Amino acid sequence: MTYTSAEAAKLLRKLNDNYQALIDKEELSREFHAAVGEDVESVRPAYDYSAVQAQLDTIQAQVRRIKHAINVFNTTHIVPGFDMTVDEMLVHIPQLTKKKEKLSVMRAQLPKTRVVAYHGTSNIIDYIYLNYDLEAVEADYERVSDELSRAQLALDKVNQTETFEIDL
Repeated sequence: MTYTSAEAAKLLRKLNDNYQALIDKEELSREFHAAVGEDVESVRPAYDYSAVQAQLDTIQAQVRRIKHAINVFNTTHIVPGFDMTVDEMLVHIPQLTKKKEKLSVMRAQLPKTRVVAYHGTSNIIDYIYLNYDLEAVEADYERVSDELSRAQLALDKVNQTETFEIDL
């Protein structure tokens, strides 16, 4: 079948939810308590070990096939406008985010900040001076911010529109 990355991710979430629900049911039914003298068969929950394991194995196999198809797509599909594969973009976006955060802190600084340090009984006034050009940092911040937005939108578009085959 043909899926977009967004659809495949939703399918993975559904399969993982189904897997966890099956595990939870198995934990509730694979063992049970019965009081002495109680008819054990009347309180025995329905549980078929082989059937449950087969269902779990089937779900895990589907998850592997979906993740593999996503990985192949991510490593081979170029994001338009970025000369990078999807997996490179998945690294590039956090790098841009971190750079933007650093530049945000730097651009918020004052060129000169007064610091009062107390040493014994004397008050020593100290200053912190920036060793960089605030205008250059501001320009870099705007450039990185724009690039990050452009990268996120391009990746979102790929994830919502580009399709690939998954053999389920």
